[in-house]
Amino acid sequence: MDATAPPPPAPAPPAPVPAGTDRTRLWSAGCALLFAPAALVTWILTLLSERAARCLTYGEGCEPGLPDSAFDGSLGLGVVACAVALAAPAVRVRRVALAVQLLAECMALVVILSRA
Repeated sequence: MDATAPPPPAPAPPAPVPAGTDRTRLWSAGCALLFAPAALVTWILTLLSERAARCLTYGEGCEPGLPDSAFDGSLGLGVVACAVALAAPAVRVRRVALAVQLLAECMALVVILSRA
């Protein structure tokens, strides 16, 4: 090696994330607001099923679907995940919390549909 050769260039620092590109808080709030109408529509669809109509009319075939504790647990998990998605300072934590929130809300809707 030549003693007069310049040293290698220093690595560039990581580029900062632009401030306006992370929309996890917006998506989390939107999903939380849309959960109530989605649950209402799912409940109405459940009531339109033949099994629910027979249960309401004749009292037959009224077997419960998934337990209510599954609905309560998924709803609680969705609320906690929404709070984390709205309050966490790290983008990665907010993204994971948003994914958990969406899965929990979907599970709550599946519990409603299991009554059909």
